[in-house]
Amino acid sequence: MDQLKAAPEETPETALHHGRLGVFGIVFFVVAAAAPLVGMTGAVPVAIVLGNGAAVPGAYVAVGLVLLLFSFGYAAMSHRVTNTGAFFAYVGRGLGIGPGVGSAFVSLVAYLAIQLAIYGFFGALAAAQFDAELGINWPWYVWSLIAWAVVTALSLLSVDVGAKLLGVLMLLEVLSLFVMALAVFFVGGPEGVDFGASFAPGNVLVGGLTGTAGIALAFAFASYIGFEATAIYGEESKDPKRTVPVATYVAVTLITVLFGLVTFAIVTALGSSTVVDEVVERTSVDGTPLVDPAVVVFSVAEEYVGEWLGSWAGTLVSNTMQWLVLSSLFAGLLAFQNSASRYFYSMGRAGVLPAALDRVNRFGGPAVASVTTSVIAAAVIVFFWATDKDPVLNLFYWMSGLAVVAIVVVEILVSVAVVTYFRRTREDTRVWHTLIAPLLALVGLAIGLYLLMSRFGLLAGTVAEGVDPTTQSWGLNGTGWTLVLLPFATFVVGWGIGLLRRSEENEDAVKDLVS
Repeated sequence: MDQLKAAPEETPETALHHGRLGVFGIVFFVVAAAAPLVGMTGAVPVAIVLGNGAAVPGAYVAVGLVLLLFSFGYAAMSHRVTNTGAFFAYVGRGLGIGPGVGSAFVSLVAYLAIQLAIYGFFGALAAAQFDAELGINWPWYVWSLIAWAVVTALSLLSVDVGAKLLGVLMLLEVLSLFVMALAVFFVGGPEGVDFGASFAPGNVLVGGLTGTAGIALAFAFASYIGFEATAIYGEESKDPKRTVPVATYVAVTLITVLFGLVTFAIVTALGSSTVVDEVVERTSVDGTPLVDPAVVVFSVAEEYVGEWLGSWAGTLVSNTMQWLVLSSLFAGLLAFQNSASRYFYSMGRAGVLPAALDRVNRFGGPAVASVTTSVIAAAVIVFFWATDKDPVLNLFYWMSGLAVVAIVVVEILVSVAVVTYFRRTREDTRVWHTLIAPLLALVGLAIGLYLLMSRFGLLAGTVAEGVDPTTQSWGLNGTGWTLVLLPFATFVVGWGIGLLRRSEENEDAVKDLVS
């Protein structure tokens, strides 16, 4: 471990407020970041058509199991380190300050990128929704900047205020999805319930990892981003040594069950043998499939809830879901604002970035870091507006593809760091938590990273001219190669910054800050 100078004493101006969040407060932030309703309306229909069809639920469960394996080592490390820099501190403990700083910069790229992606999607969806329903015809960037102002204001308040708001939005979102799923299973689909079609390993892996199964798994990995943020709130939680591990297991399990159950309900509703044709038909506009993927969930909800509880209920749930997609996106914006700002805060406190970033306000929020995050977001939104870039095809797809590659890179580093740290220190002798599960997760994450990178053109819309991304891997244009390699370049640059600023860095990079 690199030698670090002693950390400065905490003061009211630099310390986050402790004891504000319990298990469910953290879970609200994490599930909100995963934005399950957005995944169901956006990623799932695409994964069904281009991926493994009726076996998409199995792909989501498989990825959830990989991330649950990751959570064992992650939780074991959270027993040793409680630091709002999470990945920064964990990788620093296990692999040294250079890789730790590198991972921190990659994490920043991931959280800033996914928030920017959501700003683009929110703006485009809000513009269409308010125009169609209320006749308010404002361009996308106006709605994005309205959301930006509200998110900035909320991020400057006490963290529990945001948790309460996200709790309400998340419960409504999850409730609507569960009601739809229950209606499908209560009424029954055209072919009944076929577990084998959706969960049998042979069906999940049909087409192979380089084919349709790989496409489905890549979209599934992309849908889980945000679950790992539990440890970021450790310093602001009650009894972090217990709260963070429990919140991690609860969040991963809840997201996996939700994705698995609801995708299975969609397949059951449309029929396992006809689900691809049904999705193509329902999402087509002027003969082009997947132009309107959200209609799949909305139509299934209206049809099956209507048959179960009455047509009025089906219409109510479907219409409510259309507005809840917006609230789901907003919840994700606030969650990732908190994640990015806490990384800026932790890096300022550790001496990696300017020390002013570790200032907190009277509510105990990382004020300077939050404003910094917002300034970057506003600058990018204005840039995409000024250069006439599309908020979905460019801002959303480019940034979401970048973010998921970056976060999986860091998760791989954490898995290696967990094994290295506990083999070296012997502080935790549980073989499953500190060796077997992290190594299995490492294999699963490495496969996931390969799938995400090889199918990046399909995920991010950055396909080279003349390439069919559904049949050919790695066919990226210049923008695609820039985005897919950016996390690796950022890691190298961050490692270098860590070495160059070694004289300025202190023990806050890796120390346990609350116990």
